[in-house]
Amino acid sequence: MARDTTRVRRRERKNIVSGVAHVNASFNNTMITITDAQGNTISWSSAGMMGFKGSRKSTPYAAQVAAEDAARKAAEHGMRTLEVEVSGPGSGRESALRALQAAGFTVTSIRDVTPIPHNGCRPRKRRRV
Repeated sequence: MARDTTRVRRRERKNIVSGVAHVNASFNNTMITITDAQGNTISWSSAGMMGFKGSRKSTPYAAQVAAEDAARKAAEHGMRTLEVEVSGPGSGRESALRALQAAGFTVTSIRDVTPIPHNGCRPRKRRRV
């Protein structure tokens, strides 16, 4: 008895001209999410998703590759201008931003939205190298 084959539906192309790129650069990974003005996700990518594992995920090159991938997916939906919100202390902040600009997007504003505690949680212990 033959199984019913389910057709893979192609995602429809949204015509969104401007959006927001959220760059979350942690010490271990860099995640880039591109949303529309309302916050609905258009495309996303991360260094781990691009095949980098372990300590290679935290490199600036991995962040650049992830940003290029997210930018390419967003450009398929007709996006041309971006506001960039950078968050976190990681090493992939600058290279992800440069990759978004090199992908042909017009960057209208760059904001640092890293949360800064007013003496909140106790930080992790200092590394002695």
